[in-house]
Amino acid sequence: MFAEKKMLRDELSKELKKLISFDNSFPPGKTSDISNYIYKILSSYGFKVNLFENEKGLVNVVAEMGRGNPSVVFNTHIDTVGPGKTENWDHDPFVAKVDSKKLSGLGAVNCKGSGAVQIWLAKHIAKNGGPSKGKVSFTFVTDEENLGPNGTAYLREIGAIKPDILILGAPTNNDLIIEERGVLWIEIITKGKSAHAGEPHLGENAIVRMIRICNHLEREMSKKLKDRKIRGMKSTINIGKIEGGVNTNVVPNLCRLEIDRRLLPKEDKDEAFDEMETIFESCQASRENAYIKKIRGTNGFSGDKKYLVVQKISESYKEIFGNQIEFINSIGVSDGRYFSGDEIEIVCFGPGKDSEGHSANESIEIKSMVDSALILEKSISKILGYKKN
Repeated sequence: MFAEKKMLRDELSKELKKLISFDNSFPPGKTSDISNYIYKILSSYGFKVNLFENEKGLVNVVAEMGRGNPSVVFNTHIDTVGPGKTENWDHDPFVAKVDSKKLSGLGAVNCKGSGAVQIWLAKHIAKNGGPSKGKVSFTFVTDEENLGPNGTAYLREIGAIKPDILILGAPTNNDLIIEERGVLWIEIITKGKSAHAGEPHLGENAIVRMIRICNHLEREMSKKLKDRKIRGMKSTINIGKIEGGVNTNVVPNLCRLEIDRRLLPKEDKDEAFDEMETIFESCQASRENAYIKKIRGTNGFSGDKKYLVVQKISESYKEIFGNQIEFINSIGVSDGRYFSGDEIEIVCFGPGKDSEGHSANESIEIKSMVDSALILEKSISKILGYKKN
């Protein structure tokens, strides 16, 4: 058993090092190179593999084996955030650094660690003859870090995947997430009139107008969101981006702002935007030369502990470790949100701690990947079985 685990540890580490070597950071989040790499691997193991590209360079992989129901779809994103200032890293972000316990590199935990696990799992299933019933699909997607339409959303839109069970490789530290908040991104633009800073009264300051609107939104939304909580999740608002002005000595004639709203599973994205728009319009500063619009948004999802996939992952976890699996909440959002209105089973499960992602010297515990692989392998054998068994 020790030798088998060491072999699995080495294989997962080798695969993750290779995945990290590809620069898929957003922007622009291009994935042509890494997708072609995965295509070659899974094709060689007998999977039917297709590449789907809605926007040039944003390439998604869908690898299938078996047919019929249940349709089990594994999903992980292979784009990453940017490395930021490389001087904050103690090594090249695209050259993995390995020690006795951890492997570090850009995307190690979010989410190329899950990518390595799912590639191993796909190989394992193929070596055992494929599923004895139903179909298994592995999807490696882009455009996740942008919350964009060209990754999982596109695969669902064109019918490239039709899951009964969707397992998302989020970094949950091998705990389970069965419900998740929705997300809504909103843009506000204010306009003014340029003038020399020495005579500001001759202009109209777009940034000052925006500040007044922000203060109004903060005050009014905090009242509404104060008691919106459920099972440890909160409904939140964050002003995440603001830009405006051309020079310090010029009255700015334009200001642009982006807001992030996280929605409880029971909240609706369209109703949430209408609520924000009403508050925006109640601000005196928004009465002229101010505009609000929805950038994008998806509702959250809420699952059930009685789901087949939840039961089998929970059983497998207990059989391996002897104790019950934990159910946790996510601070982020996964691509499961695109299926929130579908009658399917959705879970997030994967190696690594979410808090390690999006940071310099991002790292993942190698043991966490090994444990994840063993749990998922046992779970899929319970759900679909293997032809060779």
